[in-house]
Amino acid sequence: MAGQRVAVVTGAGTGIGKAVALALAGDGFAVVLAGRRADKLDETAKEAGNAKTLSVPTDVSDPESIRALFDRVKKDFGRLDLLFNNAGIGAPAVPMEELPLETWKKVVDTNLTGVFVCTQEAVKIMKAQNPKGGRIINNGSISAHTPRPRAAAYTSTKHAITGLTKQTALDYRDDGILCSQIDIGNAATPLTDRMVQGQGVLQPDGRMMVEARMDADSVGKAVVYMANLPPDTNVLFMTVMANKMPFVGRG
Repeated sequence: MAGQRVAVVTGAGTGIGKAVALALAGDGFAVVLAGRRADKLDETAKEAGNAKTLSVPTDVSDPESIRALFDRVKKDFGRLDLLFNNAGIGAPAVPMEELPLETWKKVVDTNLTGVFVCTQEAVKIMKAQNPKGGRIINNGSISAHTPRPRAAAYTSTKHAITGLTKQTALDYRDDGILCSQIDIGNAATPLTDRMVQGQGVLQPDGRMMVEARMDADSVGKAVVYMANLPPDTNVLFMTVMANKMPFVGRG
């Protein structure tokens, strides 16, 4: 365990979080797996094989649950080298005026406030440890740049993550804490299965279209690359996307 780097991955039970957790474990990190479902976290831990993992059921919409997560990190490892803020949810694709306020608040609590509280707790550990410093990587999404139709809550939170990323990078650079954002487009996960089923998903011009996807393992490789940069180098923003998805240009 001496000298082993420690990472926390939220939403580590499925999809992008799982792919990143496995990639970090394969790169030698001890990985703390955080997510709402203990059974899914245990599946990720099992797939990691002999790598050091710790499953901590966590609801990132609950600040006390987040604080318990980072208390466990301090207790078991004594330091934190990397936080991947990944856990997030969407909302039903309805016209904005029909979106219930409670649904809006739930998305904000998970996608924005949860990331903020995780960042607070990570910074506290990273500033106090010796040597101090670390790296925080936020999952921004393509929606941090360009919205999909009828996605006001998700789009708003992901745009806000961009501001939080910049602020974190600015405020803590003198403490050796780097903050980055990875914007992911159409990784093949259960959440994007709808893009390739039936007629696909709604486009801005009203058409339905099946969209191209990419292997989620590519995201894991990208995060490992960012995590292994020297402490004087940061990738502030990176976009990793399915090459043929409708994003660049006019579609």
